[in-house]
Amino acid sequence: MENRPWLKNYDEGVPASLQYPNVPLFHFLEESARKYPDRPCTLFKGATISFREMNELTDRIAGALAAMGVKKGDRVGIFMPNTPQFVMCYFGILKAGGVVVATNPLYTPNEIEHQVNDAGIEVMFVMTNFYKTIKAVQPKTKIKTLVVTNLKEYLPPVLRILFTLAREKKGGFRIEGGLQPGDVWLQDILKKYTPADRPKLDIGPEDTCLFQYSGGTTGISKGAVALHRNIVANSLQIKAWMGKALEEGKDIMLMAIPLFHVYGMVAGMNFALAAGATMVMVPNPRDLKDVLENINKYRPTIFPGVPTLYNALNNHPDVAAGKYNLRSIKACISGSAPLLRETKEKFEALTGGKLFEGYGLSEAPTATHCNPMFGTNKTGSIGMPLPDVECKIISLDDGVTELPTGEIGELVIRGPQVMKGYHNMPTETANTLRDLGDGAPWLFTGDIARMDEDGYFYIVDRKKELIKPGGFQVWPREVEEVIIAHPKVLECGVAGIPDPYRGETVKAWIVKKDESLTEEEIKAWCKERLAAYKVPTHIEFRTELPKTTVGKILRRELVRQHKEQGGK
Repeated sequence: MENRPWLKNYDEGVPASLQYPNVPLFHFLEESARKYPDRPCTLFKGATISFREMNELTDRIAGALAAMGVKKGDRVGIFMPNTPQFVMCYFGILKAGGVVVATNPLYTPNEIEHQVNDAGIEVMFVMTNFYKTIKAVQPKTKIKTLVVTNLKEYLPPVLRILFTLAREKKGGFRIEGGLQPGDVWLQDILKKYTPADRPKLDIGPEDTCLFQYSGGTTGISKGAVALHRNIVANSLQIKAWMGKALEEGKDIMLMAIPLFHVYGMVAGMNFALAAGATMVMVPNPRDLKDVLENINKYRPTIFPGVPTLYNALNNHPDVAAGKYNLRSIKACISGSAPLLRETKEKFEALTGGKLFEGYGLSEAPTATHCNPMFGTNKTGSIGMPLPDVECKIISLDDGVTELPTGEIGELVIRGPQVMKGYHNMPTETANTLRDLGDGAPWLFTGDIARMDEDGYFYIVDRKKELIKPGGFQVWPREVEEVIIAHPKVLECGVAGIPDPYRGETVKAWIVKKDESLTEEEIKAWCKERLAAYKVPTHIEFRTELPKTTVGKILRRELVRQHKEQGGK
């Protein structure tokens, strides 16, 4: 207990340790199909696929992939938004012994090309509106076959007709002239193959399940290799953390975070299947009207998301006018960016549920820490380690010494969900998974953090994004939190830019809430609250800030744009 002070603050019923079954990840789908055969697995615009149907569809896909020559360990791509097809392709790949590589549909051709080649993908599932994009990239890759699906295939009949008439061609979902030779329609292979065609393979916990690429929008994309047991463990850790709030086989989860992102994939989809929860599929979370209509219609109980989405719903005029009822929501884990107290309190008031911040990363897919659902939530904290997760704060000076409570250093973790390593990157793997002489390797997260006396952890910033003006240390997040507290500020990003005198200096990019805000006001506000060397010397007002698909502000992109503008 002395090394794990957090255990005494766990919610009642949340265990310190769990038993993890020696099963592949698709065991969760098979078990839910057995226990709840007629319960909806996915709901999409009114169309339902039951757990039994989903299990059978994935068996058919596995049979088709085997016939295409996919063997155990082969990587297979998915390039589509949150739809029933994503779920069926994901588990079809796993049942065929394949390894899932889910790629962000917003990626540029260069980013797609790098991931496809690095993973060695030969077969990829793709939505029709992205078909041209992948075909343009294909000659530079080893892709042999695209399995193509249209958004309308799993819409209810009336919506399918309306979509065909009004949106299919306009939205780029119609492939004029049909598929090119070598490519196949998903619906054709589902008709051709039966569940009996699924290959009989021995797939176990130590087999590779997932390549999750991180950093594609901020540098060279690294493929974190997760085994089946890693994701099984994390799904069960999240399930255990929900404790008494979870009603197995009864909950409804709003899937508005992208499934191609490890957060949506594990804390959303895989957790849902482990809990027998129905998934309401939302292809575009930026379509707030669709998000709200899904909440109104399907009454979801669990809603994993990101602060920008909760904030957008808090401030939506139709929500303020009482046009939508959000009271079905009882539990929301917020991740990917800091959760402000104002956002949390307002969303909890609207829903009557609990919104609590967690933390995770692609290398431990996905969650390692979370605030308790019923216990104390500390503002600014990512919460406590999940069951079976060990944590240390390690000295930034020597990378070895464990620091005492309250001191700032690098967060390192060890647990059953930690990845095997990076694909084809032995040096990066060795730098990230390190032996500290006390058993299994520790995952060095690259995040700077501290732990308080109760075992709650606080992220200070990213190690790589430390700003050093004149030799001092400035954490961008600290400056951002001061600026965002200004009543006239909506959003803020802070990063270091080159400076001829100080070597590096602090710059803030700000989106205004009130147009009267001036640069002088921001500097005066910061001077009252920060040491002089932390106060931004450069301020740029913007109408929007570049973000990842899950709402993280891209500081490196801001710096790149600054340099492109000649550093002015």
